[in-house]
Amino acid sequence: MKIRNTTTDYGAIARLLHWVIVALVIVQFVLAAIAANLPNGLDKLVILARHKSFGITILALACLRIVWRAVNPTPALPVGTPPWQRLAARISHMGLYAFLLLQPLTGWVMSSAKNYPVSWFGLVTLPDPVAPSEWLFDLMHETHEISARLLLVLATVHAAAALKHHFIDRDNVLRRMLPLPRR
Repeated sequence: MKIRNTTTDYGAIARLLHWVIVALVIVQFVLAAIAANLPNGLDKLVILARHKSFGITILALACLRIVWRAVNPTPALPVGTPPWQRLAARISHMGLYAFLLLQPLTGWVMSSAKNYPVSWFGLVTLPDPVAPSEWLFDLMHETHEISARLLLVLATVHAAAALKHHFIDRDNVLRRMLPLPRR
């Protein structure tokens, strides 16, 4: 498998970034659900600290993925793909990238607005981007919650579209992003 993308396939770097981010987003939803069910206390703080660390990791990987996409060709959609599907694919990819940036940024601002530190696995404490503000905390909390739901919906639609391409259209759209190279 090639490292860089080609006009027909995603390369190893794009695939790796894609699937690592997918796994981390799933981890984030699980950690958020666990934290929501815990009473306030040390156990909840530990889960939320992990949630923040993985969020910052996603932010860094999403930035790297965006840069990688900008300097590599994106494989073309199959010939005959209707224009509306091409537009939907472009919009959904832009939306996914936007949410992968928005989620960790709103979480970081939300924590800072509540005067809670954001640390990356206890190794680095990130600077506070904003001063404490209850109003801003409430706004970022609501934004974080709503955008998490929208990310889940968009990711589900994205996965459903990939499965439609594979099982109904029987083209290579899904296979070219699978973690293992095609045979």
